[in-house]
Amino acid sequence: MSLIQIYDTTLRDGTQAEGFNLSANDKIRIAKKLDDIGVAFIEGGWPGSNPKDAEFFERARDLEWKHALIAAFGSTCRVKGGPEDDANIQALLDSGAPVCTLFGKTWTLHVKEVLLTTLEDNLRIIEQSVAYLKANGRRVIYDAEHFFDGYKADPAYAIETLQAAIRGGAEMVVLCDTNGGTLPWEVERILREVSTGLNPSPALPVPFGIHTHNDAECAVVNSLIAVREGATQVQGTINGVGERCGNANLISVIANLELKMGYKCLPEGSLARLYDLSHFVSEVANVTPNEHLPFVGKSAFAHKGGVHVAAMRRSASSYQHIDPALVGNKMRVVVSDLSGRGNLLSKAEEHGVEVEGEEVVPVLHEVKELEARGFSFEAAEASVAIMLKRQEYGYQPPFELIDFFVNVEHRDKRGVFAEAMVKVRVRGEVLHTAAEGNGPVNALDLALRKALLPYYPQIAHFHLSDYKVRILDSERGTEATTRVLIDTRNAASRWSTVGAGTNIIEASWRALADAMEYGLMMAH
Repeated sequence: MSLIQIYDTTLRDGTQAEGFNLSANDKIRIAKKLDDIGVAFIEGGWPGSNPKDAEFFERARDLEWKHALIAAFGSTCRVKGGPEDDANIQALLDSGAPVCTLFGKTWTLHVKEVLLTTLEDNLRIIEQSVAYLKANGRRVIYDAEHFFDGYKADPAYAIETLQAAIRGGAEMVVLCDTNGGTLPWEVERILREVSTGLNPSPALPVPFGIHTHNDAECAVVNSLIAVREGATQVQGTINGVGERCGNANLISVIANLELKMGYKCLPEGSLARLYDLSHFVSEVANVTPNEHLPFVGKSAFAHKGGVHVAAMRRSASSYQHIDPALVGNKMRVVVSDLSGRGNLLSKAEEHGVEVEGEEVVPVLHEVKELEARGFSFEAAEASVAIMLKRQEYGYQPPFELIDFFVNVEHRDKRGVFAEAMVKVRVRGEVLHTAAEGNGPVNALDLALRKALLPYYPQIAHFHLSDYKVRILDSERGTEATTRVLIDTRNAASRWSTVGAGTNIIEASWRALADAMEYGLMMAH
């Protein structure tokens, strides 16, 4: 099984994404996670560009790394001078990183119009910069910036830049699709031509890697094609974060290479940790995870259509390209107005509700009717579980609503306050309680708890953790339908319930009552 080096640049190229920021401590935490999972290289940043990256390298020097080599990133030296007196090159050496990744110009347009130098001088600074770092005891990886655009403009010169880096002592040349616009068949053609140009003798192979951006949404497939054409290193980021539209998503690259193409990227057992790695990086960066990511998104193996779920109940491979457990994920069934009986039977099994066949039909009809009225059960599985539980033979709900009353007042010197009264039946006894709150929903919550706590003390551990309101038809103004989603948690779990209607208090009551009933159901 061929080994492909995984080179992670989340800490450098990833942080160039808009809205994705990492402190030096965040970088250390992510780097340790990447090292644990077994990537080959971790690019920590550009030590000459900012104090935060300099701090990362200073701290990284004192840490023990089990699998990964830390790489420092920087550019070739300035045209007017040599590497020995270049501040950027010196910063690479001062970082203490065992690997230096150096980028240089490949595209004649950049050489002449951005670097403002001659083609010959560009070749000189590439070779001299690599040679200087190599002479100072560093392993050097050379990133050929804008390689594919440069090759299309002038193939011979693009090859010359690679050969200059190789003469300087680069152990790996990485071909970069920096603008992210090269299409897969172009990558395939160019790599076949380049590999011939770099390897005139099969006895002298020159290893090359690939670094792609996602501006044409081809970053992952271009990386896979490059491996098929001989690349032995893939550079990218976790979750595909990066400048503009992002970089190649290493999660997808690794999963495809290992599960579908027969390559080895990580130590044994690491593949099943990809889900955790993906969500860990999002959590540390304080960004909402993209739950539609392939392989590791919560929706990657979520099944909503009734026909799909019915087939899945017969064969798990009928609508899944891999076993989700291979990457640490799991299959989910989503309930909506597109559901069939299979969706609800699967949901009943998941929540330990004993219903069969035709017993779920009334719930299916209710789900479809309620969704037409504004409910949405995809993110409110606890409401579905309660609807199913009520179909279970012999089930007695822990409480039944008789009526409620909510009053909101503004009084002189006191301001606005809310008061709620609820009348519920618990174990045959009618209870009438009232409570004040900082708003109508809070008052309802407190009044209901006051009634239930003597019978169900575990409710004291139910905490309302989130309350979301969405207006579904805003063009109707104050007559609009409102959807309410309530998240509740205890020490062991978290669950979501939904209500909807033109009356926000009634919608909130339904979500609140379902949350209490579901929590009590799970407590038994």
